[in-house]
Amino acid sequence: MATQAKRGRVAGPVGGGDSDLDPVASFLSWCRRVGLELSPKVAVSRQGTVAGYGMVAQESVQPGELLFAVPRAVLLSQHTCSISGLLPFMEAHPDLFSPRVRSLELYHQLVALVMAYSFQEPLEEEEDEKEPNSPLMVPAADILNHVASHNANLEYSPNYLRMVATQPIPKGHEIFNTYGQMANWQLIHMYGFVEPYPDNTDDTADIQMVTVREAALQGTDVEAERVLLYERWDYLCKLEMVGEEGAFVIGREEVLTEEELTTTLKVLCMPPEEFREFKDQDGWGDDKKEEDSLTITNIPKLKKSWRQLLRDSVLLTLQTYATDLKTEQDLLSNKEVYAKLSWREQQALQVRYGQKMILHQLLELTG
Repeated sequence: MATQAKRGRVAGPVGGGDSDLDPVASFLSWCRRVGLELSPKVAVSRQGTVAGYGMVAQESVQPGELLFAVPRAVLLSQHTCSISGLLPFMEAHPDLFSPRVRSLELYHQLVALVMAYSFQEPLEEEEDEKEPNSPLMVPAADILNHVASHNANLEYSPNYLRMVATQPIPKGHEIFNTYGQMANWQLIHMYGFVEPYPDNTDDTADIQMVTVREAALQGTDVEAERVLLYERWDYLCKLEMVGEEGAFVIGREEVLTEEELTTTLKVLCMPPEEFREFKDQDGWGDDKKEEDSLTITNIPKLKKSWRQLLRDSVLLTLQTYATDLKTEQDLLSNKEVYAKLSWREQQALQVRYGQKMILHQLLELTG
């Protein structure tokens, strides 16, 4: 994976000449020496990219075309390099790594940097039970920036890793890979940037599980009802469908925690006698009804009690934000005011706005 907040690299000696002063020329020289094949249709550049370095199409590229191929011999992993080599380097360069900064926090930052630039080779279908593969650092692939609607994808083969176009890429357009299906809050946390609404089709909003419990408690009138509700909640905890620190995750097109939210709405909304029977039978087994499916398109078809509980939970979630949707729409539409915000404020605004748009979509669907 690459990182959006890239810094210019200091090129080391690669054989003398002016290329020592140019990180791109040094990198391309290194590529030729190690057999990293770069298509003549693409170029590593700082121009025409969303941030820092990136890769741009010099000619139109069609789906399926090879952008570059990286020999496995030049990949960095725990099997080809060791962290122990970094420690003597740090000792030898106190001007860069003084004893004062060599702390646990520094090592955490170094690990985060490696992970931000790393890829994980997927397991084969028959290997699903194995532990995930170790991270790999893939030269050239880590140059590509991220968007949700990416136009390139990394393919794995025994001898090479190949970056292949997945969409038509017009001349002059940037080539994007993906860092994974990541909501804006994950992107800002891990990489320091977000995709403005509506570009991030993988964006999500959270409804805290305890918020659904709070919304259900609002509908209780007497102590006996509250006691029964907590009994239902405890049963959901036993089923490992909810937890005090957990959240239901709602995407723009799907509910990512469909099973957990479906079960929670069902258990909290069913009549007392039905809950007793449900509990005695230890759940519904394979008796899940199609109309209970909690896809985004099916939400308006849910039982009224389910929709009401979900709606009340959304309203409680929206109350946790300091501002409402209209305030943020006004900020985004006023370019002059938006430009006066700090970069951090702009990014935070984009995160909140994307989340609120998803929550307001739920309000419309449950209305």
